[in-house]
Amino acid sequence: MLAFPHSVRIFVAVEPVDMRKQFNGLWSAASEQLGEDPKSGAVFCFINKERSRLKLLYWDGTGVWVLAKRLEAGRFSWPAPSEKKTKLSLAPEALALLIGGVELKGASLKPWYER
Repeated sequence: MLAFPHSVRIFVAVEPVDMRKQFNGLWSAASEQLGEDPKSGAVFCFINKERSRLKLLYWDGTGVWVLAKRLEAGRFSWPAPSEKKTKLSLAPEALALLIGGVELKGASLKPWYER
């Protein structure tokens, strides 16, 4: 189980990212594509085009973490890209649901799930 403190900001990239990217590539995507500072202590979430692989980028103050998950079957339910939004800001509980396979769009979430 993956859990983050409630104070951690979480940014979800709605556009797919090439999963061959590692530390530097994801760092660049967080700053250029999402417009956020990767050293801010936030968690940045990226998905591939098929929505079967997920990577998280996190700066803990001493170094960069990259966490990866590959689904053996199925796909992640992921927010659809739009012209206006390149990212979503979620509460840690909403990220846990998203990673766990819960469809956030169809669920009746309380307003505090999305920040």
